[in-house]
Amino acid sequence: MATVAIRPAAPESPAEAAALAAALLRNRAYMQPWEPRREEAYYTPEAQAERLVDGARRWFAVDGENLVGAITLTGIVLGPFRSGSLGYWVDEGYAGHGLATALVEEACRAAVEEIGLHRVEASTLLHNHASQRVLAKCGFERVGTAPRYLHIDGDWRDHHLFQRILHDDPPAGYGVAS
Repeated sequence: MATVAIRPAAPESPAEAAALAAALLRNRAYMQPWEPRREEAYYTPEAQAERLVDGARRWFAVDGENLVGAITLTGIVLGPFRSGSLGYWVDEGYAGHGLATALVEEACRAAVEEIGLHRVEASTLLHNHASQRVLAKCGFERVGTAPRYLHIDGDWRDHHLFQRILHDDPPAGYGVAS
């Protein structure tokens, strides 16, 4: 993993969309148990170009020209809540070498330093023990279980819910009342 770098996504880049589409297609069978079922068009550069400008924050793990992992921070809410939801994946050939942990830590760093979030949340299928270990290593705590939470691999699946409190400072613009 020494050659892998983590960097912010370049949402407007056609090359980025093509690299993402290639990585998702290459890992389609590997990720099937953890993902919603997708139309064929999802695996095209055009569909990924649309996704890349959807307002989410993304970071990519790259090894040379190959995109080998990604993390997305969606549902970002500011104001007094200051929260977002994480989703991530790692290329089959890079799994089990700490890359998911590095992606989660980078997204949490940026969530505090660049976005000003107070917490981030994530969910896993009940049997996704590898992802649960990643979240535990990164300081997430399990806060509950949601029945039929997401439609994954053709069915509504139960998920464990996790959160990480990033800090306890008041949000910018919401000072302490006197």
